[in-house]
Formats: sequence, structure tokens, C-alpha cells
Amino acid sequence: MSESVIADFVGKFNTSTAGRAEPVQGRVLLSKKRLVLATDGDKLTVPLSNVFDVAVGKVPQDFGAFFDSTVTIAFNTNGNRHIAAVEASDEKIEKFSTVLFKALLNGTTMMVKHPAQVGGRVTGENFYSAKLTLKRHKVEFTGTDAAFTVDLSTVTNFEEKKREIAGSTRQVLSVRHMDGGQAVTSLAAIDSARKMSLLGRYLRLEYSDIIEDLEDVDLSEEETELLVAVYSSDPGVSLASVLGKEPSQVTMMLNDLIEKDLIRDGGETTQLTAKGRIIVSSKLEDVNA
Repeated sequence: MSESVIADFVGKFNTSTAGRAEPVQGRVLLSKKRLVLATDGDKLTVPLSNVFDVAVGKVPQDFGAFFDSTVTIAFNTNGNRHIAAVEASDEKIEKFSTVLFKALLNGTTMMVKHPAQVGGRVTGENFYSAKLTLKRHKVEFTGTDAAFTVDLSTVTNFEEKKREIAGSTRQVLSVRHMDGGQAVTSLAAIDSARKMSLLGRYLRLEYSDIIEDLEDVDLSEEETELLVAVYSSDPGVSLASVLGKEPSQVTMMLNDLIEKDLIRDGGETTQLTAKGRIIVSSKLEDVNA
């Protein structure tokens, strides 16, 4: 591999091109242009431009019995779709998957609008061109005159939508997240459906970590009602009056929710964390269903 190597480790892997049942041990090398899986007697080279999906922790059914901590890469070769599953330690897989996503997506030019919404209010911002950069738990968009960063730990929702940009309808990724204590929505569009899918996959990985943390959160109905009240009440409104409870009781509940990382005390106002907003959004969706 002539270009600079950004990942190099020994692991186990199997590919649909190899036609074998069990994984083999070999060397995994990654540059900004290609992935190489090499054994003593064989080598598979995958140009990164051919990679269309990356899944972390999920293994194809045919390979599942042989793998633990993995990255599965889907790619095209000579018009056919193939997969490669790479296994290593949890630490190596985490680092490899992060570096792989960066190699696939960093430097991509996108059309972005930020903020497209603040709370429920639509802004008058226009789309502008920006370069995408993945950083640790963050996504950065840098344009000529403006830049913004999405902290992935604050993302509460994201989805693909269709929007008209420069006279044509395009797929747009809508990301709702916290920025400076406010809930904002940012939009990002790209011509490449492959890269849009990869970016969505990367965001889902981070989002799934938050959801996994929430599975361990045990809330009473009263605590859930308090979260909804924090979300829907105007600043300065007495939460005790909204809920019909004693102030001391509400204070104790608030302290419990702070310990669970669902709200934060902003001094004069009480604010939901990203995890708290996800719970409230789920609750409101159930009510409106």
C-alpha cells in the first residue's frame, strides 16, 4: 500500500468473496483510499469508493457463529455486492470503525442550513456549502463564512426528508439537537446517496448508544410527568403549581432526575438533557398516536 496507512492491526476476518466457512487471522490495513485484508496466501483490496455500508456489532447470519466484536463492510466489486466482517478486541473495533467512517466521509462537500429551526420556529437561513468533518462524538460543518458543530451526545432525533434546494428536490438529513441550551434543527444534503447512507449509519451508531443508556433508566409516572412539564412550561412558571404538588416534593424529584442525567439545572431555568428530550419526545408521540 503506497499511501499513508491510518489503521494497521491483526484480527480475524471473512469475506463473501473468499467462499470459506470460518474466519481467518490476518492483517487489516486502512488508508484514506482503500481497505486491505491480507493473509499469508491471499489479499483482498477494497477501494473505499466502493464501500456503501458499514455496520458495527452486527454480523451477517452466515458468519454470526464465528464472530464477537465486529465491523461489517458492504462493498461493490465488478458489479456484485459483497461483505467483509472483521473481528478484533472491543477497543480495536471501536477505533477502527471510527477511523473507517472518517476515511469514508471527511472532506465531503454538503449543502447545509443551520439553524433551520429553533424550537418550533422556522428560521430564514439559506443553504450554503460546507465541508464535513467527523470528530470524536461530534460532526463539524465548515463553510467559507460559517461553521457549526453537532455534538452527537445532544442529538434527540434525525430523519431523512425531501427538500427543494437550488430548484431541485434532494434528500436531506434533518438533525434535531441541543445547541447553547436550545433545541435546534439542522439540515444537510449531499448528491451522493451512498455517502448520505453512510452518514446516517454513523449517526445511528451514536444515537443507539444514547438509547442503550436509557434502557437502564427506571422512571415513575410522576417523574415522566415532571419531565414533560419541564419541556412544556415557560421559564419562571412554578413546576409545583403545574403538577399540583408541594415544592419540596418537586425539588426532590428534580434532584433525582439530575442524578439520572435527564435534566440539568441552568440556574434560573431547568433544562432537559438530550436523554431527557428523547424520553419526552417518546411520551408525546404516544399521547398523539
